[in-house]
Amino acid sequence: QVHAVESGGGLVQTGDSLRLSCPSSARTFTSSTMAWFRQGPGKEREFVAIISWDGGTTYYADSVRGRFTISRDNDKNTLYLQMDTLEPEDTATYYCALGRLPNRNGTKSADWRSWGQGTQVTVSA
Repeated sequence: QVHAVESGGGLVQTGDSLRLSCPSSARTFTSSTMAWFRQGPGKEREFVAIISWDGGTTYYADSVRGRFTISRDNDKNTLYLQMDTLEPEDTATYYCALGRLPNRNGTKSADWRSWGQGTQVTVSA
């Protein structure tokens, strides 16, 4: 059962920006840590960013820190990822992650119970 559907992906050029959205129907959204992952062609799914239930704490992968910003609007049950200064290496399908397992830090895909359907981001050189 899918509790989230990502949107906002597309084809852009190097240096451009995109904003991904992940509205969720999960009843526990407002009390849950959330995260973004991505999976490039022929690669494993990798951690991008994570945010606490209240938005007060965030953490980023080294590859995106300073360029991407994770945020959330609990009134709208929506998770966001603002992506600036995009690079070809950012090309991937981006997924929001829901339902972090107990005692996991959330930086591995195995730390999460469920996923959105994904949105494709392609950055041309």
